[in-house]
Amino acid sequence: MRRFSLPSFFPPLLLLACAAVLLGGCGGGEQQQQPAPLTVYSGRSQPLVDGLVERFEERADFEVEVRYGTDAQLLSTIQEEGAQSPADLFWANTTGALVEAQQAGLFTDLPDSLTTRAAAFRPESGRWTPVTTRFRTLAYNTDAVDTTALPSSVMELPQLAEEFEGRVGWTPTYSSFQDFITAMRAGHGEDVTSTWLSEMQDLNPKSYSSNTPMIQALADGEIDVALTNHYYVLRLKHGGAEGEYEGEEHEEGEEHEEEESANPNAPVAMHRFAPGNTGNLALVTGAGVMQRSDQQQRAQQFLQFLLSPEAQQFAAQQVNEYPVTEGVQVPPYMMPVEEALALSPDVAFRKLQNLDATLALMRETGLL
Repeated sequence: MRRFSLPSFFPPLLLLACAAVLLGGCGGGEQQQQPAPLTVYSGRSQPLVDGLVERFEERADFEVEVRYGTDAQLLSTIQEEGAQSPADLFWANTTGALVEAQQAGLFTDLPDSLTTRAAAFRPESGRWTPVTTRFRTLAYNTDAVDTTALPSSVMELPQLAEEFEGRVGWTPTYSSFQDFITAMRAGHGEDVTSTWLSEMQDLNPKSYSSNTPMIQALADGEIDVALTNHYYVLRLKHGGAEGEYEGEEHEEGEEHEEEESANPNAPVAMHRFAPGNTGNLALVTGAGVMQRSDQQQRAQQFLQFLLSPEAQQFAAQQVNEYPVTEGVQVPPYMMPVEEALALSPDVAFRKLQNLDATLALMRETGLL
């Protein structure tokens, strides 16, 4: 397996120039030509992806090369590279990125053997498939918060000024938070969402660049509640790796240290809002095969593996994310998938695509 991370800006011409130099340096002579690797552009994190790729390569007759970046970085790079893009498969962290890639004509149609594998969240287009699911939640410090004071709707959170002024954590620059705001816009409208953001800022919330330090701050008593994804709480208490690419990956030793530092007695728990509330939003990760790829059959083979019981179980055990196929057991400390799904609102995928309007609204309200 070969892997590297894309910088935020990597001109496609420079990619081509580098390739030309490498090819030009290949000497003559008769050498057996090795099959080209399958190239995966991944917005998912290395600790999750590497483990799955290694398992896949044990049974495949070709290598997989992974290029890491945020969803936005990778989409931009693919579009800049155009017809010269080496990407065979785009494995995204957010539904919005998948829908954007689909509507840009980047994905090819998938066979029924792939599009029917997932039990839920199957897109109508048939051009990508969900791979795992995360859920939004309100995490809280069990030593500081009386759960009877917590609201049944995330929309009521700004009303708790007396209890939580200066004690709320959130991650405005984080893609999952932005998908959550996009879903709020879709379900409640632009004006209501704008008002919610403004009123939340009146609580003087603490902004974090990522969820891991925010949840640690919650455990340390620096804040009382935090808007986050469910698996960050489980990661703190039970161990596990990061699922979303957030920049430079940790060294392997650091990953093990994080997993060994799991604290099942950490004073952190999750509050579930009423069924159908935006605060319980299901967020789907997924992947699609690139239209321009000349390795579509191999890319489909890799997708089949990602939806296999082995890979789905790996994601549940290693990252605490929910499987999208039936019959896969989650760890006993996770809410059963049927219960988690029943809490999430039903939001059409296409409505999560309009991220630009969400970012514009967040800028208007001073969050970005």
